[in-house]
Amino acid sequence: MRVAVVDMGSNSTRLLVADVDGATATMLDRRTTVTRLGEGVDKTGRLSDEALGRVERALADYRKAIDECHADATIGVLTSAVRDAANGAQFVARVRDVYGIDARVIPGEEEARLTFRGATFGRTDAEHVAVVDIGGGSTEIVTGGGFRTSLQMGVVRFSERFLHHDPPADAELQGLTQAVREILGAALPAQTGAGALIAVAGTATTAAAIAHDIEPYDPDKVHGAHIASGDLEEILARLAILPLAERREVRGLHPDRAPTIVAGIAILLECTRAFGLDELEVSEHDLLLGAALEEMDRRAGTG
Repeated sequence: MRVAVVDMGSNSTRLLVADVDGATATMLDRRTTVTRLGEGVDKTGRLSDEALGRVERALADYRKAIDECHADATIGVLTSAVRDAANGAQFVARVRDVYGIDARVIPGEEEARLTFRGATFGRTDAEHVAVVDIGGGSTEIVTGGGFRTSLQMGVVRFSERFLHHDPPADAELQGLTQAVREILGAALPAQTGAGALIAVAGTATTAAAIAHDIEPYDPDKVHGAHIASGDLEEILARLAILPLAERREVRGLHPDRAPTIVAGIAILLECTRAFGLDELEVSEHDLLLGAALEEMDRRAGTG
């Protein structure tokens, strides 16, 4: 079955078109556009006209790509920013009516579950791993032992909340890090049973590209890459002292991710520490694939 999935997240709008069945998934098209839908939502409680315009321009391009691929189903998921915004429902209706995408807002726990399903698809060690998905407005953490949570910390939300100077002041970064530690300490169980951590989405894939000097970006090289916690510490220290203009020039870092990458790497590092691990694995399989597999099940009557 050929499924197109559009994820309208707080920091990026993403597309996956894939042929999926119970055992395999063949990616036909995958695209990411940094649209910052969640910009200002933490403060105003609304999606701004500027942010909505950026997402709609991406959707117009994605609609053309979906039509060219002749997808059997086209679905959309909207996450933290739209969950939190007073005008989120109006935007969902517009996505459905104007772009023909069967879109819906998913709660944090469902986002976590679908992310875990995508990240562990085809793996035999799913019960022993944890998956972390750092988004623009929230971070989802799931373990194979059945624990799952969606936390109100993300790269857009925490950049706006804590980092007010360019480059960030030491006290600002320390405040962000302390807040992440407190949130993780309160949320995670004392014993997770996870022997490995899989990280998905833009922060993690960017960290892999920087750590392994992957330029231009190559998803085949990023998928399955390992990053030591010491390397994350080094990347964070290097990026945090650069002004935004210089950060945009770092190899492996897409310029559009430069404004929020410091917060993202800080969250990723603290997640690794919280699980007591000295490295993580990066996966290109995430919420998009999980949603595609779920749609396949629904169409087959098994979901």
